[in-house]
Amino acid sequence: MSVGSIRVSEIFGPTIQGEGVLIGLPTVFVRTGGCDYRCSWCDSLHAVDSAFRDQWIPMSTEAIWHKVTELSGGKPLTISLSGGNPAIQPLGPLIKLGHSQGYRFALETQGSVAQAWFRDLDILVISPKPPSSGMLTDWGQVDHCLQLAAGGPEVALKIVVFDDTDYEFAQRAGQRYPQIPLFLQPGNHTPPPPHDDDARIDIDGVMDRMHWLVERVTTDQWFTVRMLPQLHVLLWGNKRGV
Repeated sequence: MSVGSIRVSEIFGPTIQGEGVLIGLPTVFVRTGGCDYRCSWCDSLHAVDSAFRDQWIPMSTEAIWHKVTELSGGKPLTISLSGGNPAIQPLGPLIKLGHSQGYRFALETQGSVAQAWFRDLDILVISPKPPSSGMLTDWGQVDHCLQLAAGGPEVALKIVVFDDTDYEFAQRAGQRYPQIPLFLQPGNHTPPPPHDDDARIDIDGVMDRMHWLVERVTTDQWFTVRMLPQLHVLLWGNKRGV
């Protein structure tokens, strides 16, 4: 891969942002390839597992921008930088180019890799991975991400919750960062295998977890947190590219 090129798994849209602080917002997604984590319930293994590296395309900033503007009809909207972990890619020049044409940028990362260009984003979502993921969160590195973003983007936390242990992890995160809006999301326990972009999904099970989460939060009188489903999962299940 040449210096400055970005590994891209897929670019798609316009569709809606399906989760978190920008839920429902018309968006074009630039999903990068590669990740420094391997979560047990990952729903985008095609952009994470190195076995699919041959499907990731090294693209220049200009080539990505050509595709984005083609999809958006040249009308500025929000671009979601996702992955994998998009923080491991050199996305600063893309953000600068898009801003010059009136586009906005949102990025979601687990907070394991900090970049100086975080400050140039419009929205930064830090999504620390809970115990059910099998990953360990380095809170010092999350702090570093927040420090680099200070004075720049709107910042939010988003945590996926599968069980009581994850819920307690989320509570601790909320206590650590009381000034940052925190979104909870019920986990999808039937994520798609990377070779099947329309795999069966247990929507009833996901909604049962959402009901449990709402009841748990209200019973605990945790009134500063927000609970949201994955809207794209409710609309399209595990289908990719929507």
